[in-house]
Amino acid sequence: MKNNKLLILLRGIIMENPVLVLVLGTCPTLAQTTSVIGALGMGVAATLVLIGSNAVISALRKLIPDTVRIPCYIVIIATFVTVVQLLMQAYLPALYEMMGVYLALIVVNCIILGRAEMFARKNTVLDSTLDGLGMGLGFLVALLAMATVREVLGAGTFASLPVPFFKTYHVPILVQAPGGFLVFGILIAVMNKIKEKEGGVKRKSFSCEGCPSAAHCKKASCGEMSEFHTPAKEVNEHDA
Repeated sequence: MKNNKLLILLRGIIMENPVLVLVLGTCPTLAQTTSVIGALGMGVAATLVLIGSNAVISALRKLIPDTVRIPCYIVIIATFVTVVQLLMQAYLPALYEMMGVYLALIVVNCIILGRAEMFARKNTVLDSTLDGLGMGLGFLVALLAMATVREVLGAGTFASLPVPFFKTYHVPILVQAPGGFLVFGILIAVMNKIKEKEGGVKRKSFSCEGCPSAAHCKKASCGEMSEFHTPAKEVNEHDA
């Protein structure tokens, strides 16, 4: 029982990290990782919303009709986002101004709505709360890792404090949009490599049957495609 709860918690941090594995929430990830403080604020805010919305949606899952569940989820999520916004505006005004419109856009963050739809509406309140906490922490860890690389190497500071050597020799493009995509891609590649070494990614083969382009493809199998394409034979066995 305890192992199952721990697995739910750790899954969002490592095995199903919403940013580095599921590649969700890309917009706030790229926008808020130019500084460690901004990344920390976004990660904590999203985690609080995830925990609260998951718990409430799970508690009301038998009362919410399927036909209107998505609008109901959005209303619940928006309520928690508003609470977080007001608290941050009252007690952390500088951080509130730094995050700008991205704080309000947590309402439509696909990580939060996705966990509500895929997990909270099917599981107990406790499990849903742990799932929200795990996914939130995974989001926070990914943001902090990306922000640390971008701020230290791109601006020569860490949490706005100067870092010796890097303050003089830094690469400004890393705090710009192209640098954000570059660091994002590198971190995803590192995560994939770690998962492969741990045996977390297993592959299996399948035929072209079921492919919508099979009727128009002249290849006998997807494996004969050009080396410039990713082999379509490979699929993740752990698709949940």
